[in-house]
Amino acid sequence: MLVLGIETSCDDTSVAIVRDGQEVLTNLVSSQVKAHRLFGGVVPELASRMHVEKINALIRLALQESGLAFQDLDACAVTYGPGLEGALLVGVSAASALSKALGIPLVGVNHLHAHLYASFLQPDPPEFPFLACLVSGGHTLLIHAKGHFDFESIGQTRDDAAGEAFDKVARALGLPYPGGPIIEKLALDGNAKAFAFPRAMWNQGLDFSFSGLKTAVMQVIKSYDDPSQLPVADICASFQLAVCDIIVHKSMKASQSLELSTLVLCGGVSANRCLQTELLHATSQGGLRLCVPNILYCTDNAAMVAVTGYYELLMGRLRAGPLSVVSTLHF
Repeated sequence: MLVLGIETSCDDTSVAIVRDGQEVLTNLVSSQVKAHRLFGGVVPELASRMHVEKINALIRLALQESGLAFQDLDACAVTYGPGLEGALLVGVSAASALSKALGIPLVGVNHLHAHLYASFLQPDPPEFPFLACLVSGGHTLLIHAKGHFDFESIGQTRDDAAGEAFDKVARALGLPYPGGPIIEKLALDGNAKAFAFPRAMWNQGLDFSFSGLKTAVMQVIKSYDDPSQLPVADICASFQLAVCDIIVHKSMKASQSLELSTLVLCGGVSANRCLQTELLHATSQGGLRLCVPNILYCTDNAAMVAVTGYYELLMGRLRAGPLSVVSTLHF
């Protein structure tokens, strides 16, 4: 089965074609980072306009690179939420038109589900049941994955998501958007023990809180009268380790509580090497298998949408009627 995937939930326009839920024939991503960096974050109207400019060309290029024609496609999967409403509309409109013109199924995909299913693009995908830790710019979640689309959210952030905290700390340090990659890079030259930043809600269930950590970092920044004396690398390293410690601690606690042997790390922040290293160490010590998607499928991409659409079809989860976008959508 050949599934065309379309992803336009935020600031990346992506089109992919995946065969039988695992073989990625092509995965094209047009990033808008440079355009939004000028404003220090994503501008919704600009994102929507850039999606409109790119989507048709990317669909044609995806088919060309795969050596396929429109008539070869068996289904079209598209992110319908959560995300920026205007941006989502671009993808859903394109996918709906393709579905109607070609007479193939249109599959609406939950963006959060897609991040989890990115791990199924590995040669040895995880087996149910498992714990998924989804860490991104807008979400920090612990999910008990019992079977295909049988998911239970057992922990979530009560304020800032981890990726959001990275962006806000980077902005406070005068670093460019997005904050995650630049903080990770600078942290390599820093001392992660230089500042004892708080690990909020350490022994309080499975929920997360990163707002206090962000505030603690900002207080340190304000304590330096001379910005040139600010130990940026040390702050980045200490902040990053605090985030990783919290995520690792909660993930291991949940895995042990549910007696699960597999942990899936997914979402944009899963590309962070410090987080991967810390989780790999913890899971090795605890006798768990850690699954992390290929770096190409950690951040927003259409391959993860296509593979999710494949499993939606396999499980007979087609929705009736026109597909509408949803800006806020739970797991």
